[in-house]
Amino acid sequence: MLFFPITRALFPGSFDPVTQGHQDVLRRAALLFDEVVVCVMFDLSKTGRFPITERLDRLRATATDLSNVTVDSHTGGLLVDYCRRVGIDVVIHGVRGVPDLDYEMPMARMNHELAGVETFFIAADPALAHISSTLVTATSQRNLL
Repeated sequence: MLFFPITRALFPGSFDPVTQGHQDVLRRAALLFDEVVVCVMFDLSKTGRFPITERLDRLRATATDLSNVTVDSHTGGLLVDYCRRVGIDVVIHGVRGVPDLDYEMPMARMNHELAGVETFFIAADPALAHISSTLVTATSQRNLL
């Protein structure tokens, strides 16, 4: 009889705001891993556009039909500190293109070096690859004017 360990993965981000791209990556990750923890990561020295509580609520609403997804947040400290604390050794990142990969690769290498945390990249759905939190916020603010 073969036994496979339960694979837990962390999907970190600012989720400021949660986009359709985030939702797509989360749904696809939930199909690949036994458990996915989607975690709002934030730095107290930075100010977000949306309060943390609102981001968490939006993520919970996104994950209501995903029974193996939980929502959490992490204040300060490194991503690997969170991973160690909760026993996660795989991090998920959605990538829209080469610039995202260029940005994420050094962090993936460092997370592996510091704590043995592996990074799993999920390519963005081409229909959603143009969406970013920054663009969603800019469009929303423009529509409010």
